[in-house]
Amino acid sequence: ENVGSGWIWGGDTIKSDGVWRVRVPTTRGLRPRNWVYRLRGGVTKLEGANEGCEGPEGPEAGRRSSCEGCPNQSKCSSGEGAAGSPDPLLEERLAAISKKILVLSGKGGVGKSTISVFLAHTLANMGYKVGLLDIDICGPSIPKMVGLEGSRVAMSNLGWEPVPVPNNSNLSVMSVGFLLNNPDDAVVWRGPRKDSLIRQFLRDVNWGTLDYLIVDTPPGTSDEHISVAQALATAKVDGGVIVATPQDVALADVRKEITFCRKVGIAVLGVIENMKGLKAPLTNLELGQPHATVRDMDTGEDVTKAALEALSSILPGKRLSVHVDILPQTAGGAEQMAKDMCIDYLGSVSMEPYIAAACDRGEWGLQGVSVDAKMSGECSDVVPSWYESRAGSDLRRIVDRIHRRLSNPP
Repeated sequence: ENVGSGWIWGGDTIKSDGVWRVRVPTTRGLRPRNWVYRLRGGVTKLEGANEGCEGPEGPEAGRRSSCEGCPNQSKCSSGEGAAGSPDPLLEERLAAISKKILVLSGKGGVGKSTISVFLAHTLANMGYKVGLLDIDICGPSIPKMVGLEGSRVAMSNLGWEPVPVPNNSNLSVMSVGFLLNNPDDAVVWRGPRKDSLIRQFLRDVNWGTLDYLIVDTPPGTSDEHISVAQALATAKVDGGVIVATPQDVALADVRKEITFCRKVGIAVLGVIENMKGLKAPLTNLELGQPHATVRDMDTGEDVTKAALEALSSILPGKRLSVHVDILPQTAGGAEQMAKDMCIDYLGSVSMEPYIAAACDRGEWGLQGVSVDAKMSGECSDVVPSWYESRAGSDLRRIVDRIHRRLSNPP
């Protein structure tokens, strides 16, 4: 039975004289004092709250009938009302984590999870102890991207144990994907249940001591974001990194995400511009000569073979690649938007075949990844790793900027 805000998932409950008495199952895996934390205190109310106020936490805060006319209604509905509410268990869990970073995006499909994996692996390869928390409940892609699809979560007397990543002892992962019986199962949950699971993830995962915790959040500004903001308000989250793509239609939603962060008190560390052009071997392209009677977008006659032979004769023995801007930028892209919104532009990351292969196969080691020979432009089926690619180099520079920003806060 889910009692209250979803903290208790089992055991008998009896309410007498205004006091909850709970029989806690011994297999729950948490220390008794943590249960005391959860059951202590009652409802936190803001100054001037209406009679019958149920508190500023949860997705219904500010939206209940009892909230009508309350001076705190807009603050609670935006998530600001929960800021500062004490959560001793959460504080205890996260006290051993030095830096906590949220990865956010204004909309789906911009590569937020890819950037989360990028950041986590880059930091781990730099020698830091890193945890990657996937709370994108309806689209948990992290397990596949790190080679852990099909893994299950183990319980210990300290809570859920994160799953270690193969070939990288510095990185461990927790995801809702580990709780699904089938990776193709859809998670069809209403807001309160999502809220409960997110809070359980933040409170009950035994990360131990970490240098960095990277949190992959759902896209947009939904109930889940409010839950994260509320839960982390007193845990001193260091800030959020916002992932964008160059085109204006995506940047419009990024501006909303930045406004959301400011409203709920999440510091914006900066914007990463993903998919900043496509970098690929020249042999990966098809070259055409347009017909004279049609527009230039028509490929016309295929001249790929002749063009490559001509280039090979001019530059013998050279392996060539090409960089193409494929997403339109009519207003300066994410860099100009960052200037307009007075936040840092952390850098850009291009699309590369190495990255697609690493994500699809969960192969993020430093020894290289296996890809199709035509995709790589190589004679063999093994190419330099993502870490040695242009995107990997871009990510290391971005991570260095984030690390310096957190080490020397303004």
